[in-house]
Amino acid sequence: MTMAETIEQVDRIALRAALGARAVVLVGMMGSGKSSVGKRLGARLGLPFVDADTEIETAAGMTIPEIFAQRGESEFRDGERRVISRILATRAPLVLATGGGAFMNADTRARIAELGVSIWLKAEFDVLMRRVRKRSNRPLLQTTDPEATMHRMLAEREPIYALADITLISRDDPHEVVVEDAMAALDRRLREEDTR
Repeated sequence: MTMAETIEQVDRIALRAALGARAVVLVGMMGSGKSSVGKRLGARLGLPFVDADTEIETAAGMTIPEIFAQRGESEFRDGERRVISRILATRAPLVLATGGGAFMNADTRARIAELGVSIWLKAEFDVLMRRVRKRSNRPLLQTTDPEATMHRMLAEREPIYALADITLISRDDPHEVVVEDAMAALDRRLREEDTR
């Protein structure tokens, strides 16, 4: 084992100890990189990674676009709140990627604050649009003007996302760079908690 690997392992052990039984919860807009960063962050921390959207689809027995089409956004959000609460209560510590609208729910925010540390992956409009155009399964962007919809959603959601414990910029760097930023920010946050 190299010196760098030993330091990395010690850092991971210290971070895991400081985290305790809490989850690391990634929040932010669709396309901000929550799932791709979350998988890598989980691997770095030695924690399981869970994607809330995948869990919702499994629980409902249908895809998220199907849930929106058949049951509407309100019923989807209610199911999302229940699934996230259950994951946090029964499976932490873990790294959890949430859907873009999950953090907008006050009950979900309270549950995350109680059982986790939240990280907002903040991305610029152009970065988000470039990423979401690669996939057609975004129900909220199935509008005549997806750009205007994204601008409106950002205006509504960013003040709420800003309530997260940590804010990280998600840019078009390799995911490993954002993971390193997340590890450093988590370390700082947990050390600050330790001194309170």
